[in-house]
Amino acid sequence: MTALILPFTAINHANLPQVGGKGANLGELTQAGFHVPAGFCITTAAFACFMAQADHAFYTELDRVDATSLNSLREVGRSVRQHLLALPLPGVVQTAVLAAWRNLDETDAYAVRSSATAEDLPHASFAGQQDTYLNIRGASALLHSVKACFVSLFTDRAILYRLQNGFDHRQVALSVVVQRMVQPTVSGILFTADPISGHRHVASIDASFGLGEALVSGLVSADLYQVDKRTYQISKRQIASKQIAIRSLPEGGTEQIKLTAPEQNQAALSDAQIIALAKLG
Repeated sequence: MTALILPFTAINHANLPQVGGKGANLGELTQAGFHVPAGFCITTAAFACFMAQADHAFYTELDRVDATSLNSLREVGRSVRQHLLALPLPGVVQTAVLAAWRNLDETDAYAVRSSATAEDLPHASFAGQQDTYLNIRGASALLHSVKACFVSLFTDRAILYRLQNGFDHRQVALSVVVQRMVQPTVSGILFTADPISGHRHVASIDASFGLGEALVSGLVSADLYQVDKRTYQISKRQIASKQIAIRSLPEGGTEQIKLTAPEQNQAALSDAQIIALAKLG
């Protein structure tokens, strides 16, 4: 039987069909010795086990959707998600997930993240189209989040992207990443080349306070820092007015808070942290 669970320590790029782009990259980083928070992937075999219960007539409905008719797409997408959410997570999947979770530490908080097999490809990016759940605590919340990630392969945005780019809905599968949560003071995105100019010698960093969800969801304008990697000198420092932050709640889940006036205009990163990040990149 194909494995339902693979730990990061057993994953590399060859496992992309089982763990998707996000999962494969986390495995590669772990194997390379980077400080990746511990976790595991619920493989596409588990997704297939879940989907085997479904009435696959919905694929025919998806095939009939016209990408230019957003109302029709929304109606079909909602119907598909309602059907899948009504299905149970198979017992064999529940057992495997809970065993892997307890093998790490069931008292910790976890991020539960979707990882599609068509994600992070050279010619297409599905990143951000499926769901992520943060600061998940306890068995019930974990299993609920796993099923919700499976169902999120059929968000309206994911359906539309596949239609526009000629991907068969039946050929895309989903893995779920379960990873120990970091509770950050500051989070952000590091580009090892300037994404605007394309200059390879420029490292570009977006950073804001709290969890990165505020940044990637577009809820906050982040600080921008750029470093010339030829000299490791900071070439640009643009401090944004950061109105809010998302932080973890002790009992699980997250909350959005308003930052104080001094915090809003405070630099998220020190010069030493900026240079260290550029060197790590």
